Amino acid sequence: MKKIVLGLTCGVLSVYGTAYAAPAKSTSNSAAASSLTEKSSELQKVGYSFGYIMGKSNTESVKDLDVNTFIQGFRDGYAGKPASLTEEQMKAALLEYKHRQEAQDMKAFEQQGKLNADTGAKFLAENAKKAGVTTTASGLQYEVIKQGTGKRPAATDKVSVHYEGKLIDGTVFDSSIDRGEPVTFPLNQVITGWTEGLQLMQEGGKYRFFIPAKLGYGETGAGNTIGPNSTLIFDVELLKVEE
Repeated sequence: MKKIVLGLTCGVLSVYGTAYAAPAKSTSNSAAASSLTEKSSELQKVGYSFGYIMGKSNTESVKDLDVNTFIQGFRDGYAGKPASLTEEQMKAALLEYKHRQEAQDMKAFEQQGKLNADTGAKFLAENAKKAGVTTTASGLQYEVIKQGTGKRPAATDKVSVHYEGKLIDGTVFDSSIDRGEPVTFPLNQVITGWTEGLQLMQEGGKYRFFIPAKLGYGETGAGNTIGPNSTLIFDVELLKVEE
């Protein structure tokens, strides 16, 4: 969920952790921007850079910003002119906007969670019918790509692995293979699907895990890519078990 931060007491209106702004799209602003070059003065470049960064950082969080009134407020505030609204009116407007956006975000988040849950359930039901796929009592599904011959880890062990994580639509969200460096971690400090799944493996083995949301990141998801109730696919190679 995005958050709106009110910074009136600091002299800055800050929305979603950044300045309350969006890129100007009017003809006059475009013309002004096009006249800015590397040969412009230092202060012109600083001013443009500051404005551009403020705008760019808020295109997603404040999509419906009235750019003209923002520019008016910015100019008035910077020039030390009396505000057209009282501080109480500004606070009330921002709080009302904050609450409206949070309600919209929550609704969208819940809808996405339901969609992901339904899509994931259908995917796992079909996947369970495929040859070579095993479903455990918890609902974890796995496929043996390569059987290992070495040590099998316990939940209290540390393991070193290479892995690639994907959504069921094929979107890769993490890969130690791409980074070119394996990862080592305590097996009891990762998502439940990993803790269970890696205990089925032996060193040298490579498995594909199909992890339902309840064994992954659940209703909250993780980061910007793993949404709520996401079913995940991991290809995992167990390199080493460390007690």
